[in-house]
Amino acid sequence: MHGINIVWFKRDLRTFHHRPLCAAVEDAQAFGRGVLPLFIVEPALWSQPDMSARQWGFVRESLLALQSELADLGQPLIIRTGDAIRIFEEIHESHPIIKIYAHEETGNGWTYQRDLSVSRWCRDHGIVFDETPQTGVVRRLKSRTGWARHWDKSMARSLVPTPAAIPPVETISPGEIPTASELYLNSDHCPDRQPGGRPNGLHLLNSFLSERGRTYRTAMSSPVPGFAACSRLSPHLAWGTIAMAEVAQAAWKSQAEIRQQTDQEIRGSRTQWRGALSSFQGRLHWHCHFMQKLEDEPKLEFENLHPSYNGLRPTIPDQDRLVAWAKGETGLPFVDATMRALIQTGWMNFRMRAMLMAVASYHLWLDWRKPGEHLARMFTDYEPGIHWPQVQMQSGTTGINTVRIYNPVKQGRDQDPKGQFIRAFLPELAEVPDEFIHTPWAWEGAGRLLGSRYPYPIVDHLEAAKSARQKIWAVRGGTSFRETANAIQEKHGSRKSGVKNRGQRRKRVKTPTDQLSLFDQRGDPA
Repeated sequence: MHGINIVWFKRDLRTFHHRPLCAAVEDAQAFGRGVLPLFIVEPALWSQPDMSARQWGFVRESLLALQSELADLGQPLIIRTGDAIRIFEEIHESHPIIKIYAHEETGNGWTYQRDLSVSRWCRDHGIVFDETPQTGVVRRLKSRTGWARHWDKSMARSLVPTPAAIPPVETISPGEIPTASELYLNSDHCPDRQPGGRPNGLHLLNSFLSERGRTYRTAMSSPVPGFAACSRLSPHLAWGTIAMAEVAQAAWKSQAEIRQQTDQEIRGSRTQWRGALSSFQGRLHWHCHFMQKLEDEPKLEFENLHPSYNGLRPTIPDQDRLVAWAKGETGLPFVDATMRALIQTGWMNFRMRAMLMAVASYHLWLDWRKPGEHLARMFTDYEPGIHWPQVQMQSGTTGINTVRIYNPVKQGRDQDPKGQFIRAFLPELAEVPDEFIHTPWAWEGAGRLLGSRYPYPIVDHLEAAKSARQKIWAVRGGTSFRETANAIQEKHGSRKSGVKNRGQRRKRVKTPTDQLSLFDQRGDPA
């Protein structure tokens, strides 16, 4: 054997449409090498403030499924725990590494620095570090112009099948997958977390495109039908048990099949499906559009995108407010029910995620970093490239997006008019009549409930919103602000809207689902 090729699995826990795996196998077969599929469990990564046990639970289940896939191909998955460079050095001593194949990763700041270190180590040791794009994100992008067309072409490329066999490396032990407790992760009870593994991802994709997704366009904004009508593919996309191109092509195929249906009896259903799939495809586009922002500006995870917002909020948060919000104990029922549902399930539909962040940033006037870290830990589907640009967007610190201050009471009445979602996650409000479920403090029986079993609101949401709006808009005036906002828009903004300057306040334009928070100013994903 003339050395080995390593396939370094990270956020790509599958064998289907895995270009690095296929390239490593093809190269190994040509030069008589073995291929070592490797996953490195990095305790330093999992100790970061945005990582959690619920995420590791999903990853661990996905690794078990990947182990089974790879064993069937003749080469077990190798698990090692520790520092990546140290592990590569240990392997290199006994099995000279010729090439390391991996997907490009738009991860958090820790993984960004780790990849730079690995790249330097490979260069110093004469090892080829071959990285392949996994989504529509473009590394070292010079201009956003044409990005959307690039995404379409990237997603339309032929899917790569799983290799028939992998040339094995027979003299290396497979290792063990540690548990959350063995990684010293904080206890994180999430009883209704989605299970990991490619088979579960494929089941969700098939059920969404065949039945669950029909009402997606109208149901996705509400947490009541949203748990069933949304695709629920986000954790599988985040950890790569299924590929973005695989999902996009499946959606395109379903849309084409629906267009060909002519039966008059299914006309209404066909119309629903066409709208649902159109909205879904837009959100796949949006997924990579926001990841591109962090790829182009890694400091987004740590610093305000627009520097005029520096110092606007206290950098040391009001701990009482932060804890109340994180526990779902603000006294605002719809906000608290949303947070408790997230704690219990590890998932929430997008509109409610946006509301949680907006309430923390505006009504509670918390700097976005600590609430952002809490939400990251709660999301099983935490995708840094989407999360941090969205956190800043919902906090009003980008300088190019509409300031959107959600009214948490109105949101509750709009999305949960009968209070069934609130009652499911706030059982302490069971006796509150329907007409007061969103404002229990206005109920004549509030005195025997609030302050004991459930808190009074920790802020007056209307006054808090008014104060926040004044402070945010006070920053947005002046030539200097607009010039910086224009530069940000040029680098990160959508090209479809045709809006050159987003640094000034503009009239809100509604989409059919009023989901503008998903996108830039006028609802365009890229």
